[in-house]
Amino acid sequence: MVKELIILGIDPGTTIMGYGILKVTGNKTDMLAMGVLDLKKYKDHYLKLQRIFARTLSLIDEFHPDCLAIEAPFFGKNVQSMLKLGRAQGVAMSAALYRDIPITEYAPLKIKMAITGNGNASKEQVADMLRRYLNIPKESMLPQLDATDGLAAAYCHFLQLGRPTSEKAYTGWKDFIAKNENKVKKPKAVKGRLS
Repeated sequence: MVKELIILGIDPGTTIMGYGILKVTGNKTDMLAMGVLDLKKYKDHYLKLQRIFARTLSLIDEFHPDCLAIEAPFFGKNVQSMLKLGRAQGVAMSAALYRDIPITEYAPLKIKMAITGNGNASKEQVADMLRRYLNIPKESMLPQLDATDGLAAAYCHFLQLGRPTSEKAYTGWKDFIAKNENKVKKPKAVKGRLS
């Protein structure tokens, strides 16, 4: 049993990034913060990525989480949207790795299942269950459901503590590379030097 743990949960996105921070003391959970990073006003995709990195880093520096739980991109029909979402997730993960924060990815279905018992639950159902579990007053709930999606990732991670998981977890850059060797391009030696 963990004595005290702070979990940062992120729902990545290039339009809105949702986040939630949980403090776990034994079996008790308290929400420390929940919010969104609204990126709609930025037209440049790379500027959006920079804002995601900066905001994730500021959350880490403010709340000092022990771990990051992040929603994995789901597979959709629009390849461009998937690429942008993957970049947003990667940038948030990079900020955590930059601060040596371990990361665990959770599929959206797994998060919904953990929170509601139904992998096809709506965002509204997830938000309502979190409100009840964490005793969040209705007036403190945000209209953007991306915030509760970020909080849901953190709560899902709390529910997995002490249980074996099949989700991907990384403890740093070396661990990330070791677990993704087939996706990482190795440098080629060119006349006695690496290129």
